[in-house]
Amino acid sequence: MKFEDLLLEIGGFGRFQILILLILCLPRINLPMHFLLHNFLAATPSHHCAIPHQEEFVNLTTEEILLISIPREPDGTFRSCEMFSQPQFHLLLNSSLQADNNSVTQDCQYGWVYDHSQFTSTISTEWDLVCEQRGLNQATATFFFVGVTIGAVVFGYLSDRFGRKSILMLSFMLSVTFGMLSACSVSYSMLAVTRTLTGVALSGVSLIVLPLGMEWVDTEHRTFSAVLTSISWSVGNMLLGMTAYLVREWHWLLVAVTGPCLLSIICLCRWVPESARWLIANGKVKQAHKHLLRCARMNGRKDFTVSLEALRGMTTEKKPSESFSYISLFRTPVLRKISVCSGTVWFGVAFSYYGMSMNLTGFGLSMYLSQFVFGIIEIPAKILMYVLVNRIGRRHCQAWSLILTGLCIGANIIIPKSLTSLRSVIAIMGKGFAEAAFTTVYLYTSELYPTVLRQNGMGYTSFTARFGGSLAPLVFLLDDVWKSLPEVTYCGVAVFCGSVAFLLPETLNVRLPERIEDIEKTQVKGPLQTSAPEGLPLQSLLK
Repeated sequence: MKFEDLLLEIGGFGRFQILILLILCLPRINLPMHFLLHNFLAATPSHHCAIPHQEEFVNLTTEEILLISIPREPDGTFRSCEMFSQPQFHLLLNSSLQADNNSVTQDCQYGWVYDHSQFTSTISTEWDLVCEQRGLNQATATFFFVGVTIGAVVFGYLSDRFGRKSILMLSFMLSVTFGMLSACSVSYSMLAVTRTLTGVALSGVSLIVLPLGMEWVDTEHRTFSAVLTSISWSVGNMLLGMTAYLVREWHWLLVAVTGPCLLSIICLCRWVPESARWLIANGKVKQAHKHLLRCARMNGRKDFTVSLEALRGMTTEKKPSESFSYISLFRTPVLRKISVCSGTVWFGVAFSYYGMSMNLTGFGLSMYLSQFVFGIIEIPAKILMYVLVNRIGRRHCQAWSLILTGLCIGANIIIPKSLTSLRSVIAIMGKGFAEAAFTTVYLYTSELYPTVLRQNGMGYTSFTARFGGSLAPLVFLLDDVWKSLPEVTYCGVAVFCGSVAFLLPETLNVRLPERIEDIEKTQVKGPLQTSAPEGLPLQSLLK
């Protein structure tokens, strides 16, 4: 008997599974509030050099003081990082005149004055991370994603070794600890370290939540469960915009987005069990038996019985002395191909998604409303993918959603900037395709790897994704070389990585592989099929 058959006997998608999925939506809602927090945490409001000795200009208005002290840009706005070395009083007579030839501009010498109409404080205003220091401001996002990258490796291994639930609880407790420490940061160095460690901890949450829920769901409802938890990410996107609008001070904003982790910890402890699939695969049949009986009772299958011997017969061939690691992902030919290709796809998905998500301009809306709209835009994309992945398959959905993301980015390079409405529509479409690619990749990758290596596989691919997420913010700095170079980079990477997805096997209506042999056993040369009858093992698609 396979575990999939056992799930059908206890109710593959009943009250028990629905409860678990709803609870696991809570951490998914909380994740984007941290992953995209940089948009508000490190926002840089309008600013200009602080002007010394303003008491000497008691007869001048604030606008006149700025006029004689701060040079202007060609569009008439005051420069943010320069000031006149001497007051230019002649500009009071005619502001269109040029500064004296003898005068020179210099960098800000006395700090900066910030516009606090939109933000009470951000880390930019707290530590003057502007002008020459603006690189440090942008680096906070990279530090966070470096932490997420490290955490993907660590927690992928730990959850395969010690179980999904226990490591998920550890991730939550560390997330609360480092999140609150971030809110208490008294220096930029402290914030950089604590945000990096927060990224490490939250990576475990991101990595474990989907497989933990999916391993309790039957084949027929795997797609629905994946899309449901994915929609909760979009809800978190919208809640981030609302939370940032209500909390304008960065310390309390960090507290506000970290606090919900406590609710997730309480719900996990009380209602979410360990994965019975993982317990059986690791020989812990007594615990699995207990959770399976609980599931059957809650689903109304009170006549369900299964012996411990039957569960032991489902245990994988893994010997007590045998252990799996990330190296196991590359030891066998088919797994090696899957790992290389899926890692490339994950890099492209995250690289393009975060590159678009960290730019909230172009809608003619405030940052808060733009963030909210971005969350709404993602929901139709997820619902569309729910239909398409079951009709045309995971592989084609993954490839074309990522390719179309790149093409939308590339189209906006060509479209004149004067056509703002058209550019906005194309950008919205690109954001939808990027989210569709992210929705598909979580489900697709979970179905590609066997149970004994699933979390290692998710950890490895998440590592490549977070590496892409770490690089995405830094690509914006390439506009110093060529203004369109960031967009060209995002476009090229998305199209290339989307094309690589065509090399992966299809998993539509295919039973989740339990062992490495389920993938490697049958290898028939020829083109890969795009679908298979219900219940066929994964190796039947590897031709």
